[in-house]
Formats: sequence, C-alpha cells, structure tokens
Amino acid sequence: MNLRFFLPLLVVLLGVGGTAGAQSAARCDGWPRADIGMAPGLCAGVVVAPPSASFSSRSLRLPRSLLQLPDGDWIVSDLGGWGTTRGAVFRLHARPGQAVVLTPLLTRLNLPHALALGPDGLVYVGEMSRIVRFDPGAADPAATLEVVISGLPDNRLHENRHPLSKFVFAPDGAMIVNMGAPSDQCLGPKSAPPGALCLEAEGDDPSASLRRYAYLGLKNGKGRWAADYSILARGLRNSVALAVHSSGLILQGENSYDFAGPWAPFDEINRIVPGGNFGWPYCADVDAPTPGWKGRYDCRRALPPVLLLPPHAAPLDMLWYRGAMFPQLNGKLLVTWHGYRATAGRLAAYDTDANGLPITGPRARYDVYGAASRRYFSGPSANAQILTPGWGKTASRRQGSPVGLAVAADGAIWITDDRAGQVLRIAADRP
Repeated sequence: MNLRFFLPLLVVLLGVGGTAGAQSAARCDGWPRADIGMAPGLCAGVVVAPPSASFSSRSLRLPRSLLQLPDGDWIVSDLGGWGTTRGAVFRLHARPGQAVVLTPLLTRLNLPHALALGPDGLVYVGEMSRIVRFDPGAADPAATLEVVISGLPDNRLHENRHPLSKFVFAPDGAMIVNMGAPSDQCLGPKSAPPGALCLEAEGDDPSASLRRYAYLGLKNGKGRWAADYSILARGLRNSVALAVHSSGLILQGENSYDFAGPWAPFDEINRIVPGGNFGWPYCADVDAPTPGWKGRYDCRRALPPVLLLPPHAAPLDMLWYRGAMFPQLNGKLLVTWHGYRATAGRLAAYDTDANGLPITGPRARYDVYGAASRRYFSGPSANAQILTPGWGKTASRRQGSPVGLAVAADGAIWITDDRAGQVLRIAADRP
C-alpha cells in the first residue's frame, strides 16, 4: 500500500471514536445525537463524522453505500473524490460506548459505490468500469480481490455525466447493472447528429439502460455470471437507485434532467419491465416532450413512471423496510433524496402494496425548505412521510446529502451523508 495514502488512515483509526463523541452531549439510542430535526419517535445518532470542516481531515471522504456483515461490522464504500483513484472500501466496527474503528480493506479504487453480498457470501463492489468481489474475512482481503464483470464504460470526469456502476441481484440471481447516460440531455453533435435520434439511447447496445447478466450458478464456491448480457430496459438517464423486492418487482429511481429552473422536471420511480423504454432523453414527467427533442419522438411510446418525486430530489438509494425497531415503517419504501436544492436533503418513506409497489394518491404535494407552502405534483405520486423533516440548511448546519441506506439486524436505519462525510444511525428516540 502506498504510504502517502496509508499514514493518514492510521491517524483516523486512532481518532474516530472521539470525533463522533464530540458532536453532542445528548444521545440517540447510545450514540451522539445529530443536529437533525427528525419525525416524531425517531432520532439520528452520529457514528462517524469528520473532526473539522477540512476535507483532508475526513476519515471517510465521500461515504456512499453500506453493507452489514453477519458479525455486526459494516462495509462502507468511499468514492474518495470524483475523477480520482482514491476510492476505498472500509470495514467499520461500531458499537455504542466504544471507540469506532475504520479499517481499510481495499484502496486505490476508481469511484467505488454499490455494495452487495453475493450468493457465495463474498462482498461485491461496483467500481467504475467493472464489478469486483472480495472476502472481507480473509487475513488479507485485498489479496482476494477479483473482477466479476468487466468492460463497463471506463468514463472520466466530464466525459460522462453518470459513471457509477450500480448493480443489484435479481431473484433468479441475474446481475442488473446500471449504464448511466453519458450526457444530461443528449443534445451534443456527437450524441445526436442532425435529424437523428439520440445515439446514447438507441441501437442494440445503448447507454442510458440496464444490462442483465445471467446467473450461471456456483463453481468452486463462487458465483458465476455470463460474459455477455441483454438489455433489460432503456431510456433511463441514471439508475443509481435500484431495488429488488421479494415479489420480484424491480424499481428504479430516475435522476431526471438538470434543467436550470427549480420546479422541473420531476424525478421518478419506475417499475422495470423487460424490454421497457422509459423515454430518456425525449420525455420527462409522465409524457411531456423535453425542449430539445419536442416533435421528434412520440412520448406515448414511453413507459410512464409509477411515482413522481420532487424536482431535483436526486434519489440515490432505496429499500423496503423490514425490521423490529420501527413496526410503523414495515413494508414501506425508503428513498434517499440527495439533491442540493430546497426540495431534497431528506429521507422519505412511501406506503406500498403487497408486491412492494408504491401506492399513489390524489393531489399529492411536496415540501420545500424555507417555503411556507407546499407544491403539487402533476402526475402519479403520493404524500411522502418525511423521516428527516429538519435536515435543511440552517445557520449552524449544512443541508443533508443522504446517499446509502441499510437496515441493521436490530432494525435501525443506517445512512451515509457524503457531503458531510458522515455515517448516521436512525433509531427509536431514546437516550
């Protein structure tokens, strides 16, 4: 390991426990209470937080995804920085009343984001251009690293707008992999020649899609997947939020266009069906033509979203809650809204049916930080239960930027905030 990278980590291992304890004298189920306004009956505890505002002082620079191991420890992915190979994967040992210990397992990674436990019990990591796996229980976890899926777009910052390799395992074991669109609206001369449709969304092997790699079973105790793939769905700008329900339902959280205005377009939750086309870059919201493509594509051909989210909410993770700590949340879909605008910086919960599909309702509205009124959706949606109503920017606190979600064995909800460099634990409101 490069000493220039390793030495700061040694300091982190010695100091993390004190960092968390310095946040607040008040406690949240055994952890220092975070300065976040929570829904009644809930509180947020600080597990990891930087000792200062300096980015270089962070133990976790840009924490993203979380995965709990059977022994109670956690695996945490850390982007490290955009356009760099400072990404890492850590083991996090965290128990209330004890010093928190972060141990680097993998380093020099390129934008590691997604985490999942595979059918072989190994940890799978979505890194830019590939998906890898390793054994976190090995004496030298880095020595067990091996590539599972390669040949994903090897994008560089500003050459591709959505380079993160998000993936999930389908009920049949297939690996579903996000292929983010290289651009925002596909309006450049290379991606949309005059008179042509978007090259990033069309053809046999489009970007802005979900790939399906078939599961081939175990060999020598390790999972195997086909080297080739099929296109499961297309017309999806960026599928960083993906979730698979026990019923087989696959939901995708769509980060829509980056229009300059704050109230359009809506972000989305889509129900993924094989062969579905969801309309990017031609359509937004339910069937509204986007300005750059108006008159060139019939948006009635695109599958509509099952749920609209606030504009620029930026969903980055979601799961269905199952746990003992919050019976009132059981079966609900939890979604992190990562966006920086006044509509985002929240953890939202939605009622679902028996198959995990969000239940919509009439005249649904969404909140805006700092506004006295609420704004209406213009299509299928629901009034979300906001679990973090007071995570907006104040004089003493920056707005939250939640990313990864996980439910612990005890039912607590663990969540990362990459802008703040924090790992938080949402629990029942007790000392």
